[in-house]
Amino acid sequence: MAEQATARTVPVAEEVGRMYDRMTVLAAGLTGGDGFNAHLGYWDTPDSPLTYDEAMDRLTDVMTDRLRIGAGSRLLDVGCGVGAPAVRIARRTGAGVTGISVSREQVERADVLAREAALTGRVVFQQADAMRQPYADATFDAAFALESMPHMPDRAQALREVRRVLKPGGRLVLTDFFRRPAHRDDDPSLRAAMGSTLAELDGYPALLRSVGLEFVEMTDISEETVPRSFALLAERARGLDLADDDIEARCYFDPQALMDPALLGYLLVVARRPLAE
Repeated sequence: MAEQATARTVPVAEEVGRMYDRMTVLAAGLTGGDGFNAHLGYWDTPDSPLTYDEAMDRLTDVMTDRLRIGAGSRLLDVGCGVGAPAVRIARRTGAGVTGISVSREQVERADVLAREAALTGRVVFQQADAMRQPYADATFDAAFALESMPHMPDRAQALREVRRVLKPGGRLVLTDFFRRPAHRDDDPSLRAAMGSTLAELDGYPALLRSVGLEFVEMTDISEETVPRSFALLAERARGLDLADDDIEARCYFDPQALMDPALLGYLLVVARRPLAE
């Protein structure tokens, strides 16, 4: 149920991997760190005092609460980035986490983060394509996909793979971008720069059911996430030396420079592999 995409706009795993390799190296150089935990934050109220970093952790926690996992559980993190959410979830729940990314640079830096957190062996990362996962059926107790679905060439195929590797009763919690009702035409800068597509809001429950997942919850959290995240990213970007013509970097570090945040929606979705099949 993703937007209709052409050969030019469909995300390609290898290209997305190369893009995130470059962005991860660039982030480390610009910020002076080992990586860049880049996803939206979540503020429960408009006057919430959380910083951007705290709000990113808050979004991870909001998603984690819906996973219903604990010590001894096995979680799959689909599109793990540089590993910050996986490490936080492991510390908070006691679960073991396996993170996958198509970016070699992200996996290498995520491995370092797990070692520094003394979680080696309980939090592991692997370069892998979510469309063709290297895991046996019914391996994981739950799955987590934070802003990775827009990069999938085919959301349905990615979700089928998640369903396959989930144990019966296992939950999937994800976030995805969608067209807001005020959307005029879909913004080409997001597709071209980030290898992304936008989801169809009304079609998401049917999409989940079409791949054999039970629909549990769908919540529009656009107002709690997008405007403030974009504004704070823009604030941070002013301190970085970004080339004006580097569209990829602009989209990664300062998306507000390329698109109107009022036109972008953000969705929290919970699904489950049926217990009885």
